[in-house]
Amino acid sequence: MERLVSVVVVTWNSSAFLPRCIDGITHQTHRNTELIVVDNASSDDPVFPANATVIRNDTNAGFARAANQGIASARGDFVMLVNPDAYLSPEYLERLMQAIGDNGAATGKLMRGVGPTIEPTNEIDSMGIRMTRTGRHLDITREVRGEVFGVSGAAPLYSMAFIRDVSIEGQFFDEDFFAYREDADVAWRGRLFGWRAIAVPDAIASHVRTVTPERRRALSPIINMHGVKNRFLLRLKNEGAYLALRNAPFELFRDLVTIGAVLTIERTSLPAFSWLWRNRKRIFAKRREIQRRRRVSDRALARWFQ
Repeated sequence: MERLVSVVVVTWNSSAFLPRCIDGITHQTHRNTELIVVDNASSDDPVFPANATVIRNDTNAGFARAANQGIASARGDFVMLVNPDAYLSPEYLERLMQAIGDNGAATGKLMRGVGPTIEPTNEIDSMGIRMTRTGRHLDITREVRGEVFGVSGAAPLYSMAFIRDVSIEGQFFDEDFFAYREDADVAWRGRLFGWRAIAVPDAIASHVRTVTPERRRALSPIINMHGVKNRFLLRLKNEGAYLALRNAPFELFRDLVTIGAVLTIERTSLPAFSWLWRNRKRIFAKRREIQRRRRVSDRALARWFQ
């Protein structure tokens, strides 16, 4: 018998993409699924399937909190998150379920999509997350098979065992991230706790990516502020002393570039630093918990930081 998979869609003003996204979910060959939609106070009158469990927030609670709400309502042994601007080919979930085994997370091959119909191009959008010694996390944009550092939040499959094991203070995604980089945070924490993630290139999806480094100046100030804040939050929580020393020459140079840019050309991101200072006690409490529970040394993880 097929195992139940809870499919969670978090939406905020994404009505243009939702019909195509929901169509892909509805026509999966793995049939034993439940659909949970969390609406972050959309103003564009989204329409959801009658059989979906719909959670409506009064305000935009951020992706991380909304995803946690969906996961908390999930009954499945596995949870698949699907961005509203992603379309899954019919066998996407079935192929991930066949491959995941006892791994914590799996992703397929996400092609870059365009337009409301999320038409795929020939460009790979993501086959997982890779880490750099500068403290950045980037999407893998070439075809890979097997183990990767972690998976993108656009269309990942997570086991519920993984979700429960890596949650901190009852949160799978750290809600302090609000949006962006929360998937890299989960990936790093999963690695620290001894879990693996895999890429399955035979599982195909497409994803319309709107937040990219080259579009930074066109993005809203709040998105850029969270991007700056989360860059430091990611490392403050997860990076041990060995990796910090090993990566310091690379990280510090990019940190200085980032701080310089915020002080000069992107002053709307200055609140990122005051937020980090105000919330330092909570951040370091989470860090202590993560480092206390870690099962894998920084030396063992160093190979992933290139």
